[in-house]
Amino acid sequence: MARYRGPKNRIARREGIDLGLKTPGSAAHANLMKRLKITPGMHGQKRKRKPSDYGIQLREKQKVKRLYGLLEKQFKNYFAKASSHTQNTGEVLLSLLERRLDNVIYRLNLAPTRTSARQFVTHGHVLVDNKKVNIPSYSVRAGEVISMKPKFLETPVVRQMLEIKDASLAAWLSKKGPVGKITRLPKREDIAEAINEQLIIEFYSR
Repeated sequence: MARYRGPKNRIARREGIDLGLKTPGSAAHANLMKRLKITPGMHGQKRKRKPSDYGIQLREKQKVKRLYGLLEKQFKNYFAKASSHTQNTGEVLLSLLERRLDNVIYRLNLAPTRTSARQFVTHGHVLVDNKKVNIPSYSVRAGEVISMKPKFLETPVVRQMLEIKDASLAAWLSKKGPVGKITRLPKREDIAEAINEQLIIEFYSR
């Protein structure tokens, strides 16, 4: 499966936000947060040029693409699918991205990052309605139950996630112990990250 394999801190600093690529509480995450606003590269702190409209649109597209851990072709396919709907393209795009199985595992607080959630799925540890699904891009549907294989629940990283009691949960999900459920499909207001989807529409409409 194709995916980005380069420096994770670098792309987070390039976008200027925490993309959820490092485990919160880890030394690596703390180091990232200290340098988050410093643009990568030798002259990162000196770059003060005003971006063009195209540059602003590009950065927003790159930010969202990297937030969900997608490559350009994958992201463009999601946009094409969203564009074919009669509803608001931007809202449909974000809903499709949120419904990815790897993102759902992350939103259910069963994995510390989307990257680790993707690994859980591809390694066959995730169940949808008690059936193994190893495709990270699988689009969940309302009413489906998400769980993990009992043996995998004993791994340290999952046990640590389950011990977190005050973690926030997206409004379109419910959870009891290690089992989550898709109570409804995600809406625009359910997404906590600061995203301007209109800029993405403008980028692909050039």
